[in-house]
Amino acid sequence: MANENTAQLSRRERQIMDVIYRAGRATAAQVQARLPDPPSYSAVRAMLRILEEKGHLDHRQDGLTYVFFPIVPAETAQRSAVSHLMQTFFGGSAERAVAAVLEASDTKLSRSELDRIAAMVAAARQAGK
Repeated sequence: MANENTAQLSRRERQIMDVIYRAGRATAAQVQARLPDPPSYSAVRAMLRILEEKGHLDHRQDGLTYVFFPIVPAETAQRSAVSHLMQTFFGGSAERAVAAVLEASDTKLSRSELDRIAAMVAAARQAGK
């Protein structure tokens, strides 16, 4: 299943997926243009093909050009990445992960963000999660 492989992406593959998620769809040239310190065009094409093989992307042919788009919804990929992050760095503990976010010195949450987080906690408590 593709979302289980999200954690298996290299740094460059994650960058490519970020570009495509933001754009919705993109050609290899468009991806290359939006990457930091971009690799060669042929390297981008090879990575796009690998991402297709891993089940993250598909493409449509538009004339001679392939236009790539994500198969896995961004929300599914986000959940998979957060789950991997929690397992890797917080021993699977949501409490420890949330505490790290709240304690991060560069994280300044607004009152409305804190209210929304409190509402999510209340809803999870009520649902018995």
